[in-house]
Amino acid sequence: MKEHIINKSGEETYSFISHYLDPESKKTLIISTTNDFNITNYPGDLNSIVNLSKVNNIRYINKFFEKVNAKLINGDVFICCFETIASRKERHRLGNIPILKNIWFGAEFVFLRMFPKIWGLKKIYFLVTRGRNRLLSKAEVMGRLVSCGFSIEASEAFNGITYAVCKKIKEPVFNMGASYGPIFKMQRVGKNGKTIGVYKFRTMHPYAEYLQDYVLNLNGYADSGKPKDDFRLTPWGRFLRRYWLDELPQLINVCKGELKLVGVRPISERYFQDIPKDLQVLRSKFKPGCIPPYVALNRKSDVASVLQSEREYLQEKIKRAYTTDTRFFFKAIFNIVFKRKRSA
Repeated sequence: MKEHIINKSGEETYSFISHYLDPESKKTLIISTTNDFNITNYPGDLNSIVNLSKVNNIRYINKFFEKVNAKLINGDVFICCFETIASRKERHRLGNIPILKNIWFGAEFVFLRMFPKIWGLKKIYFLVTRGRNRLLSKAEVMGRLVSCGFSIEASEAFNGITYAVCKKIKEPVFNMGASYGPIFKMQRVGKNGKTIGVYKFRTMHPYAEYLQDYVLNLNGYADSGKPKDDFRLTPWGRFLRRYWLDELPQLINVCKGELKLVGVRPISERYFQDIPKDLQVLRSKFKPGCIPPYVALNRKSDVASVLQSEREYLQEKIKRAYTTDTRFFFKAIFNIVFKRKRSA
């Protein structure tokens, strides 16, 4: 096994893998495959599986991960590898020719990244490529792993290939409605603690929603109250967020009666549990809103300022139920237009 891994992936990879499992164990399966046949039909018991073939070449990625999950029990180890979009761009043979590199990689991005995620065009992509050489981000692969019942224990890149060490912790969620499009719904806490689907323009890679706990455990919160050093964000996503453009689809929620124009921002269940109890109670009495109070009050976007702004808004809302939102709306517009207030 040692020679096989070194010949296939190098000595650094062998050392990395050996740190998390015993490659010579009879209960370790080391393969290089893009289908699940050898995994499903392996006759013995396993406590670890290593696949040295890139996830980029697997046609049905989630189904492959689900088959691996089914072969293991909770606590068992699975190691897979993949090439990220950034690594692919860096190693490209036209990488030293700036203009040609950008044109070529742009075409590759459209065909190998966008086609597999667009209904109709997906068939063309799989017909031509048979699912090989797909462009994948680190966030998408790791998100898929988590959705398929694994926790991410570690990751390391060697010669442009990232290796992810995972442990099975539960059964897969079998998500058949994963969102790839430019508009998607996030599960957020609404009035009376009800879960609502809030529409936004996509600013993160697909399956990124499954990685929130992983990113928070890894880096914690930034001063803005959002996950720190969040690799799930796309480059264009940062621009959309800065100018609140990603939140325009929330007007759909306003029309559905789930949100207001002004109010505390809709937050995830995880973040809701992290805020003070008194604020949880106050928040649950009202619908969330598109324009948060800290913008109207021209406060900083750090956690303490945001929470204090929300508390002041909600207390004001209780006293003056019919005029508070109007005043906060025009204050927010003034701060955005004339004081150039921007999102964190």
